Amino acid sequence: MTALKRQEQGTGTGRTTRPHRRQWRRVLVVAAGALALVLVGLAFLLRAPAPVGHWTSAAGRAHFMTAYRAAMRDMPPATAVRDVRTDFGFVRVYRYEGSARRAEPLVLLPGRASASPVWADDLPFLLGIGDVYTIDLLGEPGMSVQEAPITSAADHAAWLDQVLERLPEDSFHVIGLSVGGWTAANLAVHRPGRVATLTLIDPVYTFSEMPLGTAVRAIPASVPWLPKSWRDSFNSYVAGGAPVQDVPIADMIESGMRHYTLRLPQPTLLGRDALRGLRMPVLAILAGRSVVHDVATSRQVAGSVLRNGTVVEYPDASHAINGEHPAEIAADIAAFLNAHGRRSGPGDGSG
Repeated sequence: MTALKRQEQGTGTGRTTRPHRRQWRRVLVVAAGALALVLVGLAFLLRAPAPVGHWTSAAGRAHFMTAYRAAMRDMPPATAVRDVRTDFGFVRVYRYEGSARRAEPLVLLPGRASASPVWADDLPFLLGIGDVYTIDLLGEPGMSVQEAPITSAADHAAWLDQVLERLPEDSFHVIGLSVGGWTAANLAVHRPGRVATLTLIDPVYTFSEMPLGTAVRAIPASVPWLPKSWRDSFNSYVAGGAPVQDVPIADMIESGMRHYTLRLPQPTLLGRDALRGLRMPVLAILAGRSVVHDVATSRQVAGSVLRNGTVVEYPDASHAINGEHPAEIAADIAAFLNAHGRRSGPGDGSG
C-alpha cells in the first residue's frame, strides 16, 4: 500500500464534537430524510411507467443532443465509434488511438450525466499513455440506450463486463471518475476478469458515504421542473465554486439532469470486505476539497484495505479534479501503469 500527496496539508484542530452538536446533526438527518421521503412520494405520484432510463420528451432529447454535440467538439476525433449490444441495451463506445502502445488500452468511465465529453481536457494527455476507449454509461443521459431494467450492483457489473467482452482486447486499465469510479470498482468486485488495473478518480460511495450537506443540496438539483439556476448552483458547488454558465460540458450535464429520467438503483457503499478482496493494482486519486465523500475517511479506508493500492491526494482539488489537474492525473496514471502494466510496441507510455 503506497500513500502519496501532491503537497503537505495542515492538520485538524483536534476539537471534539459537543453532545448538543451531535443532537443537532441527528435532527438534520431526520429532517433531510423526511424531505427525501416527501420528494420520493411526489416522484412516485408523477412517475413515468417506463422501467428504464428515458427522455422526458422529444424536445428534451433534442436539447440534450445539441449540448452533447457542442461538448464533443472539444474532444479529438474518434478513431472508431461503436454501439455495443448488451443484455441491458446498447452502449456507446468511442475509441481513440494513442501515441504509445500497451497490451491493454485504457477504458474511461464518466460521472453522472456527464458522458464521454467530460474527458475532453484529459484525453490529450492520456493518449500519450496508450489507446483509449470512452464509454457513455448505460442508464445515464448520453448516446447509450437502456432497454432492460438495471436493478442491482450485479447488473451494473454485468452490462459493463459484456461491453469489455465484445471489444477486441482481453483486458483493460479501467479508469472511473465520480460515479464512474464506483462503476469501475463495482465491476472489479463482481466481475474482475478483464480488469488489469483499476484507477478511481474521486469516486463516490467507494471508500466513504456522501456527506449529509451534499446529499441535502442534491435533492432540489435532482428535481427537473425546478429552475435551471438550482442545478447550476449545485454543479458549481461540486466543482469548488467554479462558474458553470456557458461551459459546454456543464450545459450538457444540466440538460441531462433536466430532460432524462434515471431508472437506476442508488449506488451503495461497496464496503471494506469487498475492497479488501480486490487483487488487481488500484490507484485511488482523491480531491482534497471534494464534497461528495469524506476525504479523511476515504484516505484512511483506501490506505488500509487495498491489498495492492496507491493513494494520491490533490489537496487543492475539487470534485472537478479531472478538469483542474489533467496533466498531473495522466502523469500519475502513467507512473502507476509503468509500475504495474504491460506495454507492447514503441513508446514508454510516460507522455
